[in-house]
Amino acid sequence: MLAVVIGYPIVRAIWLSFQSNRRLDPETGVFVDGGFAGLDNYLYWITNRCMSPSGVVGACPPGVLATDFWPAVKITLFFTVVTVALEAVLGMGMAMIMNRPSKMRGLIRAAVLIPWAIPTAVTAKLWQFMFAPNGIVNSLLGKDIAWTTDPWAARFAVIIADVWKTTPFMALLILAGLQMIDRDLYEAARVDGANAWQSFTRITLPLVRPALMVAILFRTLDALSMYDLPVIMISASSNAPTATISQLVVEDMRQGNFNSASALSTLIFLLIFAVAFIMIRFLGADVGGAAKRREARKAQRKAKQ
Repeated sequence: MLAVVIGYPIVRAIWLSFQSNRRLDPETGVFVDGGFAGLDNYLYWITNRCMSPSGVVGACPPGVLATDFWPAVKITLFFTVVTVALEAVLGMGMAMIMNRPSKMRGLIRAAVLIPWAIPTAVTAKLWQFMFAPNGIVNSLLGKDIAWTTDPWAARFAVIIADVWKTTPFMALLILAGLQMIDRDLYEAARVDGANAWQSFTRITLPLVRPALMVAILFRTLDALSMYDLPVIMISASSNAPTATISQLVVEDMRQGNFNSASALSTLIFLLIFAVAFIMIRFLGADVGGAAKRREARKAQRKAKQ
């Protein structure tokens, strides 16, 4: 079932990425379909290489979708780094608040999770109304900021909306890690004279690190494929100041270029795979619990000895 649902689309997309789009044959002057293209679709995006109607290969002229590729990559990475960093800090704070014993703990957890439960399209329209020229944000600030047209204002508007929407997800995963920490460790630290900051840095952070890294991994992979929030809030145009690489894929498909869109989708897949590999292999995002199994095996060997 997994091979059909996941494997086949990936293999099919990779195969299409090596096929030519419908194009004008310079020799016959007739539009032709398909044919093996080699790495042309990948070079189209990475090096902005285009073929003119006369058959001459050169740099893509302004207005061609490939010219928006590298700006979109920079915007996507910018969104990913900023949003994930903010969500990790705020999520940790929310998780610690939800983990405290309190009569209102159930109500607090429900209230914190509400933004995450709202569909992304609804969230985007909500914040679009709030960031409108006569919206509540400008009214509270007492300024006339063009949140949806100014490039940097639009980017920060998307970041604020994304952080509001997905921080509860980060907090939920971190909360699961906090609940696995034995409360006796804090009692022992308190007896030894440790203050709140020392308990946080010496007990909470080291023990919650596996759950935190998994949360950061999931959010990073999600942010790298961000699409609907900037499209609905700001613009679906490929040259918008908030355009991400996923927007280029959709726009290329709308233009009927399914093969070059498959090449870009493959590049996104490789980027996400590389980030996931680095975080799992080198940064300690133990998704499958491999580290715990290694520790258990070491403990078993010591016990036998």
